[in-house]
This record gives sequence, structure tokens and C-alpha cells, in this order.
Amino acid sequence: MPRRPRRHQQLRSLPITFSPFARALARMASVSMPKRRSKSIEKPTPSSASNGFIKHPLEKRWEESESSDGEFDGVVQADFAFFDPKPSDFHGVKTLLQTYLDVEEWDLSGFVDLILGQTTVGTVVKVEDDADEGIFALVTALNLWRYREQRCIMSLKDFLLLKACQEKGIVDQLRLLLGEQAHNVGLLVSQRVVNLPPQLLPHLYDSLFNEVSWATEDEPTEDLRNSFQFKHYLILSKIYKHKNAEQKRKLGDDNDETIVYVKPEDELFHKLSSWSFCFPLRTQQPAPHELKNYRSMGLIMTVKADKIPTFRQQLGSLINES
Repeated sequence: MPRRPRRHQQLRSLPITFSPFARALARMASVSMPKRRSKSIEKPTPSSASNGFIKHPLEKRWEESESSDGEFDGVVQADFAFFDPKPSDFHGVKTLLQTYLDVEEWDLSGFVDLILGQTTVGTVVKVEDDADEGIFALVTALNLWRYREQRCIMSLKDFLLLKACQEKGIVDQLRLLLGEQAHNVGLLVSQRVVNLPPQLLPHLYDSLFNEVSWATEDEPTEDLRNSFQFKHYLILSKIYKHKNAEQKRKLGDDNDETIVYVKPEDELFHKLSSWSFCFPLRTQQPAPHELKNYRSMGLIMTVKADKIPTFRQQLGSLINES
């Protein structure tokens, strides 16, 4: 039976600026992004493929006009489309996930294979009709129990527990999620290029959580259907944290933000999380001048599945109001 198509919606093209980091990124991106953009989103239509449904493009068109001084900066035009993961996406997805576990040596190729092998839940974003088929974004959710014997998942669990070992009270909860409760835990993996239009985010996450819901009914076996009955989502992401965060908190100094979120949705997840903790990253990439007093950190958090409707509503409001 074909799935319900995504809702048709016009999106505003205003930039999102949540923090000094986001503002710096907006300025950096403006060098190559058009000064005026018109975007259209077309309603995808279901077809009979891949268990009764194949994602058709959610299109977004950018068109650049002449600048006010009469100079023409060139034309950038892209139709972004949502697709089911497929084997040919391997190198693009692997590139996006290159630093997913910091500098850890692990079976990243095996992890990518798991993501690409799960076609009913998961989305990649590409520029439609692009011969290179570059991957601009990825979102998926993997059941930790279903893949517990995979070498990449075992390495990921070891990595998380090692980072949590100094977090009293949290390491035991994490160990439960990775062990006894793993049947109902989804590892939410979301990676993308920095300047992906934020207007895509509500559609991207709606696609993920809708597919999770559909999978609990449509998967061919009971075991597969049950594997998407998530009660918790485990999320590994990256943030920038002020070098004097603890001192600033004690002094009540709010002149600078303590945490700067690289991805706006992570702030929503963080506020809705049951627990979370940060750890220093060994890969310290160059940061904008505005972040000279910040350091790159890993952020691990867990969000109960019953908080997802709130997240979706908040994300939609955040993008629409910006």
C-alpha cells in the first residue's frame, strides 16, 4: 500500500542564527550562496517500489539574480531531493561520517554498510540529477540490539562507555541502554554539510520519524517490526563549549553562551533529553574567530521517544519563525 505523501509546504528563505557560531557560519556560507533565493517545494508522490514506497524528490530551487551594483556573481541552482539509501551512496555517506567517533579507529565502512542496508528507515539528501550524486545530508535510526553483534556497533558501544566512565550516575544508565534495554533503543544518526538550507530540517526529521512509525506496521516479520518500537533515541553529536563554562555558570555570567550548537536541532534534543554529558574531542578543527574562547566537544544524550512529537513541533516552529 503506498505511503502518504509529505505535506506540501512553502518555506521561508531567511537564515537561522542561533548563536555566534551560527552567525559566523552564515557569513562564511554567504561567499558561495546566492544573495536572493526563491525556493519551491513540490509534493512527492508515492509509487510502487521498495516495499510499496519510494521517496520522491522534495525539491528546493535556488536562483541568483544580479547584484545591486550590476555585477553578476554567477548562478547557483540546486534541486535537493530525498532518497532511500543505496550502495552507490557508500563513499558520500562515509565522508559525512568520517569523524563520527572523533579519531577512533573503528569499522566505519561496516557502519556505513548497516546504514545503506536499511532502506525502509533512513534518508539521504542529494542534488537531483547530479551526475556525481554527492551526499549533502543523512538521517537514520539503527536498533542497537538488532545490530549488537556487528563489529562497528560493538566498537561504538565501547567508545561511548569509555567517554562516560567519569560521569557518575550516567554511565550506569548508558550501560542499561546499550545492554538490557537495547531492544528498544535507536541510535539516531544525523550528519550533513554545514550550509544545507535549514528549511529542509523539519522535512528531514518528519521523514525519519514517519518511517519509523510505518516500519512498526509494514516490515515483513514481527522481529523487524518490533525492532522499530523505539522507547529511547541515543544521539551522538558535536558542540562548542566555553572554555570557562563552569566558572561562568558559578558567577552567573551570561555575556557569552556556555554552549554553541553546531546543529540547531541539537539544542532542542538537549533540552528534551533525559540525560546528557560532554567530552573533549581530540580533533580540534579550526573555528571562527567568534569561537576563540570555545573548544570542540562531543555531546552524548538520550531522548525518550514520547518526546519526539514535542521535538517535531518545536523544530517546525523554530524554522518557520526564523
